[in-house]
Amino acid sequence: MNIADYLSAVEQADTYKRYGKVLRVVGLMIESQGPAANIGEVCYIHSSESRSPILSEVVGFNNEKIILMPYSEVNEIGPGCLVESTGKPLSIKVGRGLIGNVVDSLGEKLDHSSLPKGLTRYLTDQSPPNPMERPPISEPIQVGVKAIDSLLTVGRGQRIGIFAGSGVGKSTLLGMIARNSDADINVIALIGERGREVREFIEKDLGPEGLKRSIVVVATSDQPALMRIKGAYTATAISEYFRDQGYSVNLMMDSVTRVAMAQREIGLATGEPPTTKGYTPSVFATLPKLLERTGTNKNGTITAFYTVLVDGDDMNEPIADTVRGILDGHFVMDRKLAERGQFPAINVLKSISRVMNGITAASHKQIAQEIRSLMAKYEENSELIHIGAYKRGTDQMIDRAISYQPKIQSFLKQDVHEVLSRTESIEQMTALLNGGMN
Repeated sequence: MNIADYLSAVEQADTYKRYGKVLRVVGLMIESQGPAANIGEVCYIHSSESRSPILSEVVGFNNEKIILMPYSEVNEIGPGCLVESTGKPLSIKVGRGLIGNVVDSLGEKLDHSSLPKGLTRYLTDQSPPNPMERPPISEPIQVGVKAIDSLLTVGRGQRIGIFAGSGVGKSTLLGMIARNSDADINVIALIGERGREVREFIEKDLGPEGLKRSIVVVATSDQPALMRIKGAYTATAISEYFRDQGYSVNLMMDSVTRVAMAQREIGLATGEPPTTKGYTPSVFATLPKLLERTGTNKNGTITAFYTVLVDGDDMNEPIADTVRGILDGHFVMDRKLAERGQFPAINVLKSISRVMNGITAASHKQIAQEIRSLMAKYEENSELIHIGAYKRGTDQMIDRAISYQPKIQSFLKQDVHEVLSRTESIEQMTALLNGGMN
């Protein structure tokens, strides 16, 4: 043991603690005079009312004054409260012991019990992998949903957007994927969810079997905007940690729209100008950084499913449009199909998996294409068929589409607790065209 090294470290250590003080609070924003801190650093605000310090983060500067946002409510903060910088950005504890637990945006267990031992510190804000170090997506992953495994095959390491209005079955579909997928670990981020729905999702949609190999990160709609943003970052960081260990990870985020809304709140509070539909420029800068962090790297894969809540079922609203341009495919959930009693209500014709052609066998592609052609032909002529204006025998392709339509609809329906492997889904699809399904 070299004592000189220790003595040198003691001599160089800064023995003073430097504090700033709160000047004003406006809405979500806390302005303080000092301390010296960089954007993204975590600070403690010491209040005489609160026993434990209030965590906050530096989000901007104004004439050498620091702009902070708290991770909790600002009720106990008053003028003159001391502000202490930690000198570090937010980090969480992560490891295999976290599997099967429900945590908040700061990585703490939601039931207030202590975290298991043996976890390591990991920064929540990471850079996306270098494009040249990303292996191409080369193999399919089993999702356990017939319509997806057969007609919209997902690759291991692909990033998919699930687009839907409210109440069309996004959460139920995510629960099915979490239970039936052949990934090693699920990381599920519930961002901006109603508090009532969190336990419902964990107990009903996910179930005990799904929770055994999942980590759930929760940031409910009543929490401050910064906590909702950090929920997305924390879930992504947990996924990255397991990917770096060589695991195949499923990341499911519900929903990326609420992440964008939280970023808009922060942007407006720090003085950014509102642009398209009130969204600030930082929203459109943050989304690619967050979504590009998932996918493949040299160690493992993150297959990501991001739900996008489309206002008024408008698929071209700004967030839906931006997310669709970043991801490797999109599944559109159709309210009309849901009203018709089809679950999952995925509109196959409006959905696409951009890597399907590169990871499936030629015979699989051919059958899937044939079924899509039959569905498209029926859709084109549905009005004529329904009003009785089409006479059988006029067009051979339309006749074929009409005869196959009930079989295709029956094939696309799947009970919430029906478990099918990818092979079984493809066999059923093949049997459908060969007359094996009733």
